[in-house]
Amino acid sequence: MFAAWLGYLLDGFDFVLITLVLTEIADEFGLSTVEAASLVSGAFITRWLGGALLGAMGDRYGRKAAMIASILLYSLGTFACGFAWNYHSLFAARLAIGMGMAGEYSASAAYVLESWPARFRNRASGFLISGYAAGTVLAAEVYERVVPELGWRWMFWIGVLPVLVALWVRRALPEAPEWEAEVGGDAPAARRPNPMGPLFSDRRRATLNVALAVLATVSLFCVFTPLADGLTLPLALAATGCLVAFAAQLGGRRGWLLYVALTVTVFCAFLYSWPIQSLLPTYLKDELGYSAGQVTDVMYYAGFGTMAGCWLAGFVGDRLGTRRAYALTLLASLAFVFPVFAVQDSLVGLGVLLFGLLALSQGISGILPKYIAGHFPVRNRASSLGFVYNTGALGGAVAPVLGARLGEALTLAQSLALLTFGLTTVVIVLVGLDVPRRLGRLIDPAGSEDHLREAAPERRASPAR
Repeated sequence: MFAAWLGYLLDGFDFVLITLVLTEIADEFGLSTVEAASLVSGAFITRWLGGALLGAMGDRYGRKAAMIASILLYSLGTFACGFAWNYHSLFAARLAIGMGMAGEYSASAAYVLESWPARFRNRASGFLISGYAAGTVLAAEVYERVVPELGWRWMFWIGVLPVLVALWVRRALPEAPEWEAEVGGDAPAARRPNPMGPLFSDRRRATLNVALAVLATVSLFCVFTPLADGLTLPLALAATGCLVAFAAQLGGRRGWLLYVALTVTVFCAFLYSWPIQSLLPTYLKDELGYSAGQVTDVMYYAGFGTMAGCWLAGFVGDRLGTRRAYALTLLASLAFVFPVFAVQDSLVGLGVLLFGLLALSQGISGILPKYIAGHFPVRNRASSLGFVYNTGALGGAVAPVLGARLGEALTLAQSLALLTFGLTTVVIVLVGLDVPRRLGRLIDPAGSEDHLREAAPERRASPAR
């Protein structure tokens, strides 16, 4: 748990650095608000690919190997950001961060969930995701101490430190017991899961899927940069079609609808949460005129609120059940949305309201890995979780750009409030009414069980025992 939590902490630290220095980068490179917001989106463009590939690596070669590869990828991508010389070079480095973060989510979540007793797995999920919130708090502290004196590039150079954690994980950690028991590190290659197998079953299909992957990546890159030039809608539709094609193949004839429904649910969850996560520092600096120190103070409230919410979500989830806890907590969060953006002259008042909002709305994402992973068995859990979650995470790419564009017609505060309230309501309906599982039953009535309710399979006793 500590190793995976630490990986999440450093993941959160590396990922949110861009949101803290967005205004400094925009000033140096001469970017508009929408162009600057697209830098946040950049890390989401490759997440679907990183989630699928590194998740498949976790299913085939073990959760630990995928965790190490993920940490190395996002750490080196962050380090490269410090050397960016223009908008496009920084955007390219963000693509590597996105792939690494995607793998970290699926590998670490599967690792921890398969290592804890079944009755405590919501708690394990909540504790784990709280590491990300701790990383945002740490990033805010580093921002206040580093950027005013040394500039924004040093924030990214410091972000290479997780490499040391990867080396420690490689040396110190055992493999996840549930994966070890069912798949086994010493199993011959022919018996190991091959989640990507359906994409490469023959030469024709392999060629087609490589072409689809290139088309999806290029289309997304164009959509979230100025390169689209009026073609945003057709390019977005092309990328959506490619990703649905991958979901259909990975989910199979019986599981494709479940894959798509879960992806849509995650997409909406990112659309309600990421406008605030990505544009809150910009709102505080541009519309409220806060200094770097004041922004750090507010980010403390936000970060600790999310962290406390993750812990609360774990206990409530184990008490009420994952789905019920998710829906009820989100429903309670709606009471905080509009008051947060009505407070302008009280830092403490804003901080307290943000603490409450993020504890209930973003903190509940602490049990999202448990909610998604429960739909999949051990043999394809990491790859399915990685693909579904990180494809849905494209909502996080849309969110800052959408928030910035709405902010051109409304105030940024109004656009953030409307997006948060509206999309939270959608997620309450999807999760509360169990829409993904209900849709999955239409095709596969037998595939409705919660695979994480089962106790982990025990190892066969040795002759000595």
